[in-house]
Formats: sequence, structure tokens, C-alpha cells
Amino acid sequence: MRLRNRQEAGRLLAKQLLAYARRPDVIVLALPRGGVPVAFEVAQALQVPLDLCLVRKLGVPGQPELAMGAIGSGDVRVLNREIVEGLGISVTALNAVAAEELQELQRRDRVYRGDRPFPDLRDQIVILMDDGIATGSTMRAAIQVIQARSPQQLIVAVPVMPRSVYDQLIQEVDGIVALLVPEYLSSISVWYRDFAQTSDEEVCQLLAIARGEQPHFLGRR
Repeated sequence: MRLRNRQEAGRLLAKQLLAYARRPDVIVLALPRGGVPVAFEVAQALQVPLDLCLVRKLGVPGQPELAMGAIGSGDVRVLNREIVEGLGISVTALNAVAAEELQELQRRDRVYRGDRPFPDLRDQIVILMDDGIATGSTMRAAIQVIQARSPQQLIVAVPVMPRSVYDQLIQEVDGIVALLVPEYLSSISVWYRDFAQTSDEEVCQLLAIARGEQPHFLGRR
């Protein structure tokens, strides 16, 4: 099975999350950028609020697609020790990548959220979404960011993730909803027919629509 695009993935996930529809204690949080189109479809179908959880992957120097960890709001840092130690990545190199990604995280926060505060998650059921999970580092950072805000429940919902990561993350959250859980996942993109990069403009547009506002950008859908 290959998903047509992120929108189709979101609509399929929404069907598995109908138990959370129209509940005042439910909020959908997306990992930008790619998780936003998926989460938008779910939030619209369930008629619940949509917001963001900003985290950044720490790519291995020279191999940026390979995650050696991730950072998130509130000084959260999650490391993949197996990769860091196996590749002999120095503390200096790790900190350099983290500093660069922190700048991008702060830039995205300004662009996407502006002066809007992070939502109050206390006693809320949080559905945390991305367009897929590969190593799990980014999702783990997001989980830590959210759990620090005392939600009632934390549910991870993604179109695709490998079995090994599923087995690890299910120990950290209250539930996982996934369309595809293959034994081996070389990259998220191979599970989509259209995996075009999501732009800042599209993120801003979808967030504005979700808030019932006129979009400020003309991103593609």
C-alpha cells in the first residue's frame, strides 16, 4: 500500500480517530512542516482545534537525513545514542548541529505562531501527528515537550512507522494509531506517491483555515 499524499493519509487516519470527534478536551498537534497537512485533515474531520509542536531533527553531519537526535521547545534534547556513539560524533559537532537547528526552530516559531502562546494542554487529550516516523527521535522530543505540560492523554497518530519504533513508543504514550507499520522502513517518502515538500506558506495557510481566519498566504494544498 502506498498513500496518494498527505491529505489522503490524514483522511484515512481521521476515520480511525472518530471516537475523539467534537470533544472539547481534544486538540490535534502537528509536527511541521510535513505533519501539518496530515493533521489538518484530522482536525477538520473531528472538528477539534489544530496547533503545532515545534521540534527539530538533529541530522548527522554530512548525512542530514539520518537523525542522531532532536530538540524541542523548553530545552528538550533527545539523542540516538546508538548513532552518536556508533559514528563517533563528537560533543562539539553535536552542539554545532543543535545550535543551528535551534535557530531554525525559533524562526519557525515566529513565522507559524507569531505572538500566539502555546496552547494549555493540562487535562487535554492530545493527538500528536506527523507525516511518518523513521527513527523516532523527533517524535520522542515532541512527546517530552507535551508530557511536560500535563495532558490527560497523549495519542500518537501517523500514517507510517517501523515496527521497532512502534514497539518502543507504545511504552511512552497512551496509544498509537498508524495506518502502516512495516517491519522495515528505508524512508518515509517511499510510502507516498506524492511526498512534495510542505512550504511555510502552506503551513500558515492551513493554520489560518483551522482557526477560521482568512489565510495570509496562498500555499498549495
